[in-house]
Amino acid sequence: MTNDKPKLTPRQQQIFELIQRAIARTGAPPTRAEIAAELGFRSANAAEEHLQALARKGVIELLGGTSRGIRLKAGTLRTVNETRKREDASERQGLPFNLHLPGLEQLVLPLVGRVAAGHPILAQEHVEQSYAVEPSLFAKRPDYLLRVRGMSMKDAGILDGDLLAVARTAEARNGQIVVARLGDEVTVKRFQRSARGIELLPENPDFEPIIVPPDHPEFSLEGLAVGLIRNQLLN
Repeated sequence: MTNDKPKLTPRQQQIFELIQRAIARTGAPPTRAEIAAELGFRSANAAEEHLQALARKGVIELLGGTSRGIRLKAGTLRTVNETRKREDASERQGLPFNLHLPGLEQLVLPLVGRVAAGHPILAQEHVEQSYAVEPSLFAKRPDYLLRVRGMSMKDAGILDGDLLAVARTAEARNGQIVVARLGDEVTVKRFQRSARGIELLPENPDFEPIIVPPDHPEFSLEGLAVGLIRNQLLN
């Protein structure tokens, strides 16, 4: 990958930005049907054709078998975000375009593995190792990486063994993907507040939603998903 942004048509650029916004807002890419509805396509097939073109140009990766199987390539996302940060800073401050900007240095994030019951998620015994990563890969600055276990979120493109980038927070909006603690278990699910309480929704029809009654004493939010790293990218 060079430092030049890929040559995209206006429609491809529009879809690429839509994908970025969806990931920043909810932690997951949009479905083909959502892209079609947003851009006024007659069918999801039209969205698929544009996604295939973006994949051929190397800016996204398409994963089979999931409705949200769209992944931004790490190099593409880094190039786009760094370029935008530098251009925005130059416009605001009149700085030379090639001036080094703070915030582009690497983060060192702890990788949390299996979490013992009743212990803080960032307790030392849970940290397997640390990784140096670039902040521009994420929608929001993460505090740690969590190793995903199981396939309950596969239709959101989150697979067993992936590393989920998590920003610590005690609040979430409907539709966001969160890391939640319920009793002895830490789980990754989509957050939804309803009249029944809080629903933790899987993205896999083989799994049932988890219903958390109001004021459940053993429920807490551990963080918000702000990005994803496929594990082999770090090998």
